Amino acid sequence: MSGTVQYSFERYEKKYFLTPEQQRSLFRGLRSRVREDSFGQHTVYNIYYDTDDWRLIRASVEKPVYKEKLRVRSYGIPEQDGEVFVELKKKYAGIVYKRRVSADIRSVEPFLAGHLQGQDFGQIGREIAWFQKCWKAKPKVWIAYDRVGYEGSCDPELRITFDRNMRWRDTGLDLRLGDYGKPLLYGEDILMEIKIPGVCPLWLSHLLSENGIFPVSFSKYGSCYRDHLLRKERNEKEKEGICCA
Repeated sequence: MSGTVQYSFERYEKKYFLTPEQQRSLFRGLRSRVREDSFGQHTVYNIYYDTDDWRLIRASVEKPVYKEKLRVRSYGIPEQDGEVFVELKKKYAGIVYKRRVSADIRSVEPFLAGHLQGQDFGQIGREIAWFQKCWKAKPKVWIAYDRVGYEGSCDPELRITFDRNMRWRDTGLDLRLGDYGKPLLYGEDILMEIKIPGVCPLWLSHLLSENGIFPVSFSKYGSCYRDHLLRKERNEKEKEGICCA
């Protein structure tokens, strides 16, 4: 995949749900101010890591001041020796901090299991290794979505992405195993994310307001846990209770 890869971010991220009509209307106003970024249309694949009792996502959905998550990401399905990114994403007081390293997919599990030294991946690798020393997180869920990204024509630090067709699975937790899963959401709504280093430009705020588009609190992993994984876990426990009765 072409494009400039960034390994450290500090920015605000705002999320919005749009209907297809809202997206079309919004884009009429955006067209002269943004351009498709170097990644263009692509598919993002993620494996989220957590503890056996889901401590990381359970804490996150309670909306604390500080939260963090660990994931492995690829853009497209990686080859057997393909490159992926190991990402530590933190959010504090509304600001998102993302730190990531690139790695051969074959080295990811040894690295996250502590069998490879964090310093082999630089300062960010040491941070991820420390996180794993504390949490010992394991692969828990696969989440993918189709994305198209844009950047400001005059302000490349402004990024706007549109995600659709979000899907998940909790088996086959290897990015090389292909693209299959269940719908994360139902309906045609599109998730838009605006990513900026500071305040939202006034012209963009007006454009959102004119189209009746307002921010929402939404996490793909949080939604998957709350609406699918937690429900599945409860159903399994109920079945066990019936069997044991």
